[in-house]
Amino acid sequence: MWRDLLPVGRDPESGGYRRFAWSGADADCRDWFREQAETRGLTYEVDRNGNQWAWLGDPLAGDAVVTGSHLDSVPDGGAFDGPLGVVSSFAALDELRGRGAAPRRPLGIVNFGDEEGARFGVACTGSRLAAGRMTPEQARALRDADGVSLAQAMERAGYDPDTLGPDPERLGRIGAFVELHVEQGRALDLSGDAVGVASAIWPHGRWRFDFHGEANHAGTTRLDDRRDPMLTYANTVLAARKKARLAGALATFGKVSVEPNGVNAIASLVRGWLDSRAADEETLRELVAAIEQAAQERGARDGVDVQVVRESFTPVVEFAHDLRDRLAELLGGAPVLPTGAGHDAGILSGDVPTAMLFVRNPTGVSHSPAEAAAEDDCLTGVTALADVLEGLACR
Repeated sequence: MWRDLLPVGRDPESGGYRRFAWSGADADCRDWFREQAETRGLTYEVDRNGNQWAWLGDPLAGDAVVTGSHLDSVPDGGAFDGPLGVVSSFAALDELRGRGAAPRRPLGIVNFGDEEGARFGVACTGSRLAAGRMTPEQARALRDADGVSLAQAMERAGYDPDTLGPDPERLGRIGAFVELHVEQGRALDLSGDAVGVASAIWPHGRWRFDFHGEANHAGTTRLDDRRDPMLTYANTVLAARKKARLAGALATFGKVSVEPNGVNAIASLVRGWLDSRAADEETLRELVAAIEQAAQERGARDGVDVQVVRESFTPVVEFAHDLRDRLAELLGGAPVLPTGAGHDAGILSGDVPTAMLFVRNPTGVSHSPAEAAAEDDCLTGVTALADVLEGLACR
């Protein structure tokens, strides 16, 4: 399975993955998922939001145990973030069948669409729509860097954007959702454990900072006469780093666009996207407010107008304690640890009892071609997921 999926969407120059929502690579990933489901004799379906499902047993019976993750990527992302969870889900089902285990509850595997939000800017779009955390109108209006709307992209991929919307009936049939994911950090590497259980997800969000200045000639405009938004943007990036460190939190400007984007031109607009995360919502709110204040103050000095728009926000997620503790018990006392990364499991946690398993990442690097996991640890993760599914669905 891993070999079949490995070349899909891989850039030959960077070695990273570009599996963006509703693209050709995304279609290839979806074909792969369907093939895996049908090869195993599972019932395959696509829900109203484009999420893919594979079922062992009758999903209409309710109280189902579901596992899975996502197959899309960030720009030049690694091979494990998302796909490890989907591949491991099918492998865990194979393991259960090899053991002769007979599930008493329906067992499902899911591939949530557009988890990374790399193309349209909002993470976990598929699960947000299903859980009613995003309206269909908001989703259809999202646009990529080329001005293509999500609705247009779905239509081009052969899907109907008019069906988008909350899916409470489907979520109501799920009794537990367990997502396996490569760890995005080094906690397990430092503790010497191959597999861990998630305790919580830090609150996090994305904010767009628009810095409006005045376009002018780089070679003829005096420094004192400039309204250069690049200066305000650069100062804001540095301020975000300093204020995040003081708050014990995280703040990253990882994406930027410039107009007119000419080497010999002073920019008229710099648009930067802030990703910020903290252990609690008050700290996060205060941090983002402080970064915005620094941008406004510097903008006033530079003659630059600053506008800030919150594009997405996910509150703190405390995974269901009873399910979390059950997983740790089933795995013989696996370590329990928090994460600063968002996941579909976090979005669903308000509607479905959710939990997560993490597989050790020896370098801690993620969202990069250098992302890694040892084969032995991945196999340990499959066994752990099979143990969990057997404990939840078969006993």
